[in-house]
Amino acid sequence: MNISTAKLDKPEVVDVYSKTAPVYNIWGAVTESKAREKAIARAKIRDGESILEVAVGTGLTFFEILKANPNGENAGIDLTPAMLEKARQIAARSGTTNYQLATGDAYNLQFPDHHFDLLMNNYMFDLLPEKDFLTVLTEFKRVLKPGGRLVLVNMTRGERFYQKFWEGLYNFNPRWLGGCRGVLLHDTLKSAGFQNIEREMISQFGFPSEIISANI
Repeated sequence: MNISTAKLDKPEVVDVYSKTAPVYNIWGAVTESKAREKAIARAKIRDGESILEVAVGTGLTFFEILKANPNGENAGIDLTPAMLEKARQIAARSGTTNYQLATGDAYNLQFPDHHFDLLMNNYMFDLLPEKDFLTVLTEFKRVLKPGGRLVLVNMTRGERFYQKFWEGLYNFNPRWLGGCRGVLLHDTLKSAGFQNIEREMISQFGFPSEIISANI
């Protein structure tokens, strides 16, 4: 699949996002907001569900989850405490207190088997080593109920020449791009046992994202 190698380890990821947390929402507005909106639409949230967001970042998607699911169970985790603090500030504006936000690792989710109706995850796999994709997706599958839904957003491989600028920037200095590079998740989702996989690509400011929905 010709995917670039992940170049930042976990401590480096925490360091980068601790430093970028104060300004991350500006980046998100310029390059990621359209993909996040489409992901929420694909999630088809029904109030009263159990929902987990892995890698909540500054809470941009989590805020939308709370608005759509005020009477359900809402949980969010992130590796970086500085990003979580931003997420808490945004979540507090939602008008509901029906949520929990905590430090957590996608490789080892501290939740029981078959617990969630929906798991959302934005811009995380593009940070991970490709060899770990199946491990993390298997962990996601573990915590989803039978028939549970998964919605992912990632930086993906650019199809047009101007989209390849971002890949070049990553190869020059991965920290400038937050450690993200273009990935493709469809085949690994299939290997993990997910079904009804649907993928859409969107470009915002030349930044290519893929939105993927699936269920078990």
